[in-house]
Amino acid sequence: MRARQIATGESVIDAIRKKKASLVLYASDASDNTKKRIVNKADYYEVEAIEVENSELLSRCIGKSGRVAVAILSDGFAKKIKEKLGVGDKDGKNE
Repeated sequence: MRARQIATGESVIDAIRKKKASLVLYASDASDNTKKRIVNKADYYEVEAIEVENSELLSRCIGKSGRVAVAILSDGFAKKIKEKLGVGDKDGKNE
């Protein structure tokens, strides 16, 4: 958050549309409508979207409360997050 390499809230959809998002993380406890919007938009613009444990954990990780979705704007940052989550291979691509 401090590096300004993430977007939250409605900015997530805007970042996907503007092709600035490298990765989208969304909480498993987000509403079905929110999940559908994020996943559909990410699929259309070919941005990887990953469901994470819950909104509390996601919010704590970025230091902002009440967040259910986060767009990662940096390719390098997205690659490191995917490594930490154990998603994809060492090149950051899905297997």
